[in-house]
Amino acid sequence: MIKDGLRAATRFTIRAAWAAMLVALPVTSFPFFPKAIGGEALVRPLSLYPLIFLFPFAILPRLVRKSLPKNLLALFFFVLVAVGASFLSLLRGIEPALGISVDARVLRGVFTLGIGCAFFLAIGLLPETIDDLRFTLRWIYAGISIAMVWGMFQAFYILSPNPDYFSFLEKVQNRISTRRLRTDRISGMTYEPHWFAEQIILLLLPYALAAVINDYTVFRWRWRRLTVEWLLLCAAVGLLPFTFSRAGLMNLVIVFFLSILLFRPKNPATIPVGRKHPHLLRRLVEVSLILMLVATPIYLIGTRNAFFARIWAYWKNSNTTLAGYLTYLGFDARLVYAQAAFNTYLAYPVLGVGLGNYAFYFEEMLPYRPIAEVPEVLFMITPEMGRDRLITAKNFFLRILAETGIMGGITFGVFLLADLGYAVYLWLSPEKEWKYWGSASLCGLIAFALCALTFDSFVIPNMWVLLGLITAATRISTRAEQPKIKIPESDYESTLEPAGRTL
Repeated sequence: MIKDGLRAATRFTIRAAWAAMLVALPVTSFPFFPKAIGGEALVRPLSLYPLIFLFPFAILPRLVRKSLPKNLLALFFFVLVAVGASFLSLLRGIEPALGISVDARVLRGVFTLGIGCAFFLAIGLLPETIDDLRFTLRWIYAGISIAMVWGMFQAFYILSPNPDYFSFLEKVQNRISTRRLRTDRISGMTYEPHWFAEQIILLLLPYALAAVINDYTVFRWRWRRLTVEWLLLCAAVGLLPFTFSRAGLMNLVIVFFLSILLFRPKNPATIPVGRKHPHLLRRLVEVSLILMLVATPIYLIGTRNAFFARIWAYWKNSNTTLAGYLTYLGFDARLVYAQAAFNTYLAYPVLGVGLGNYAFYFEEMLPYRPIAEVPEVLFMITPEMGRDRLITAKNFFLRILAETGIMGGITFGVFLLADLGYAVYLWLSPEKEWKYWGSASLCGLIAFALCALTFDSFVIPNMWVLLGLITAATRISTRAEQPKIKIPESDYESTLEPAGRTL
């Protein structure tokens, strides 16, 4: 009796910590962090606290099992390459920059990669049944919903400025993030507005959009075709423009366009007799109408910000070019960071310069162009009292090449290809349940490929949550003892967990 009670208490505690980790995902720069676990870093995910508890009690026991996902092997080899390249860089005699030594930089880089992998293992290994998978997604929705509600409070100030109201918002934000609120953009519970936009696009958009496309929900409640995912999707489309993130809004439109065009199920009633495919023109018209609905709030809200309005204002000029458009949007600095990262890879092509060491080579690897034309870069390479933030590549793929070389690029590429194969496998399933997870995974990979062009952190959980859910869904769907999932068309199965199920 005592043993059963202890087992039940342990199971409950693990599930509570699991839910807490998922709800806390939107808080990425929590101010109350001890130095021992990254208290001086820019990225401080609150979800790391429950993850620390889960790792020895729930994740490690699953790692010792014989059956592990195959993509974990590719990730393991990438970690070996990254750690090896990092410690080899200690032999190069790199000079400190801004008072930060290469030893500290390497240790931080390896530590952040380890945290990211821990998030992936948690998401990929803890769910053991389809109910666990739905449980996971529901709590992710809960966390991002709380962040969006807080973002709505911030948006109210932009629509109707009030100093007293903003002072209240800022006091609360100081307990959530290390950075103060901006008066002209919303940042949710993150460090900056772009992070919030990226969070919505990676943690919410793929799953809510795929649910709407496939008429699916992980919740018990629905009214005809109206589901919780419908409401979340509409809230995201209406809220995300208030971040005034140029890359975020572009990614939103692209993900919407490709997802609806490619992953919307075919309706046999619309296919003419004798044809295997629906009219492409009809599909393009439908996608265009939906994009107009998505673009309308972007345009209306964007007119309140002159800098953001450059997205469409540039094309009113004559002699327009893509390079000129990127310069007009203020992407020059990011292009310089990317060129410097690629030059670093060309100089050290096999193993790169080690995790975090791109910053030490930045000035040496700058492209041949007048830096004075890019004030942000000029500021970054000019020593200044109190400025102790080293520059990063701001491009995830180029960071991998610069810091781990072609070996790291190949091993991480194999890891992503394995996840892509998993997603396609799920999407091709004849069962509605797994087809949903497949289309959501493919939508997510498209979103990740776009977002990776403007972020470069291993420790922000968004990417690992996406890849972990793909892994978990594939592992559960291919289990030999897993029963077939049957979902009624009019009434979905209860999402309550059955007695005796473990997580």
